[in-house]
Amino acid sequence: MASTMKDVARLAGVSIATVSRVMSGTATVSRKLRERVQAAIEELDYRPSRVARSLRTRRARILGVIVSDIRNPFFTAVVRGIEDVAHVNAYSLLLCNSDENAVKEQLYIQVLLAERVAGVIISPTDEDSTTCGTLVDSRIPVVAVDRRLRRVDADTVIVDNIKGASQAVSHLVRMGHRRIASIGGPARISTGRERLEGYRNALADHEIAVDESLIKIGDFKQDSGYQLAHELLSLENAPGAIFVANNLMTLGALSAIHGRGLNIPRDVAIVGFDDMPWATSLPPPLTAVAQPTYELGSTAANLLLQRIADRERVLVEMMLEPDLVVRASCGHDDRSGQSMGVGRGG
Repeated sequence: MASTMKDVARLAGVSIATVSRVMSGTATVSRKLRERVQAAIEELDYRPSRVARSLRTRRARILGVIVSDIRNPFFTAVVRGIEDVAHVNAYSLLLCNSDENAVKEQLYIQVLLAERVAGVIISPTDEDSTTCGTLVDSRIPVVAVDRRLRRVDADTVIVDNIKGASQAVSHLVRMGHRRIASIGGPARISTGRERLEGYRNALADHEIAVDESLIKIGDFKQDSGYQLAHELLSLENAPGAIFVANNLMTLGALSAIHGRGLNIPRDVAIVGFDDMPWATSLPPPLTAVAQPTYELGSTAANLLLQRIADRERVLVEMMLEPDLVVRASCGHDDRSGQSMGVGRGG
């Protein structure tokens, strides 16, 4: 027999009204009570009637999620973090893929408006995009994840991209590299701009002049990483090391390096931004900036639920810490004369 809200209230030791407030997210409930109710919901496998609730509140118990590239494993992990939090709080997800296309992004925003979602988490295609303003104007809470939105009032969850990129490039310098190239993302996207800033900062910190010919801007997709790495390696004075600003472009760059018969790290060192499960399986294992991807998603989901419960609270920006995972793709540690193995560095 299906559980009822009354059953949840009895198990949690609270009133039916408290269960209703937790489920609706429309009123403030103490963390202790909320956790008790959520535990009871999980234990009883309680599933409210979404149709009945939608009729009462005129909002579906659905969270919209717009990611910029569903093929990217980074976003898969972020969405998992979002989904886990949504599930515990009896929300479903409506997942949309903009494919880095502003027109598709705008189309999906219209879809989410039509579905009367309770809130939206978005990784925007453009930092200056105003399309999310349509959601805000319709009183639908918005949280930006991984990338900033400058012209829309939204809570934000990001990683310290400048710090992560600076750590990666500084590590290359410590490995003895001076001619270091960068394959980055578009400046219209905060992650592209900030990771390039971190690259420049690291060179300045080590008193290395920036060579603009070594800076290439891609689109965060694998093909651009492949093409731009070929361009860099075709230079008369090719770089001895490459910093690549996301995982898919790193895959492309690796294909270009291996396609030219070059050895990593003897001929060219490489470090990527995003640590993926396959990084340890590469010959040699890849040094990469690890992002707390699951935490990005779960934090964004929690912020969205808090915003649904309290529309008037102050906007929040949460910046999570990256972690440079040092492996063998950047060469030898000049301080010890031994090859770098799997470990941590910064």
